[in-house]
Amino acid sequence: MAFTLAHLSDPHVPPMPAPQWRELAGKRALGYLNWTRNRHKVYRREVLDAIVADLGAQRPDHIAVTGDLVNIALAAEFAPARRWLEGVGAPDQVTLVPGNHDAYVRAARKRSSEIWGDYSRGDGTAINDPISFPFVRRRGPLALIGVSTAVPTPPFMATGRLGQVQCRALDRVLSQLSTDQVFRVLLIHHPLRSHSWHKRLTDAGALLALLRRHGVGLILHGHDHIHSTMWFEGPRDRIPAIGVPSASALAHGDIPDAAYNLFRIEREGESWRCEQTVRGIGDDGSIHELRRVQLY
Repeated sequence: MAFTLAHLSDPHVPPMPAPQWRELAGKRALGYLNWTRNRHKVYRREVLDAIVADLGAQRPDHIAVTGDLVNIALAAEFAPARRWLEGVGAPDQVTLVPGNHDAYVRAARKRSSEIWGDYSRGDGTAINDPISFPFVRRRGPLALIGVSTAVPTPPFMATGRLGQVQCRALDRVLSQLSTDQVFRVLLIHHPLRSHSWHKRLTDAGALLALLRRHGVGLILHGHDHIHSTMWFEGPRDRIPAIGVPSASALAHGDIPDAAYNLFRIEREGESWRCEQTVRGIGDDGSIHELRRVQLY
């Protein structure tokens, strides 16, 4: 039977709570200014709630969220983001990897692990064990492999990095998961190729080398807030990497309205089939199917 995986990203859960004055230093001050001048107009809670309601009505078998739950990682942002996650689904129904806004400042990474950690915990990991990446979750015929590219960066930068330790661990994980037995889905926040120097994955070359050697069935990411399909070289076939708009955004500039993806995955003989359905806000303002694509 087919397994349906939903993917949404970058909710930037609104509204952003009022900061304490001592929190507005360095990068946070710039982020808060951007929110009050611009972002609060286009990242809307009613949009996010409508997207989540429509997603729930589709009854997917599992949901992947690829980061940026918060905006500038204020201490008061994490509990509301946790409540939003619980509204999407329970920890065994939703898999989360963090985004750069979730690690906006150094202290944020520890706080996100403490508050959202059970959504990023691999199978067989004890509840009191620290969160580590990569992690693996088996759901139906899928192996969901979560990595973290969330690192604090200087002002005006939104780059991501895996690092050597995580790359070596991912090499081991991929070598142990046969594509003949499971459909492997890599969850990552940053895209593997970016046209923006200040938003790129800085060690994308190392990850691409791993994928050429081991392959996966599908890569899901966020970060750019756009519809995106890129193809990368695998050991036998090309690998689709799919990006999705922010789940809370109204269209502005080159950024489209909020949307999410559904992937219908099933085994057919000796191969896998994967169909993508894009659902989001259409020209009439309602949420409906925008297009359907047979990836392979």
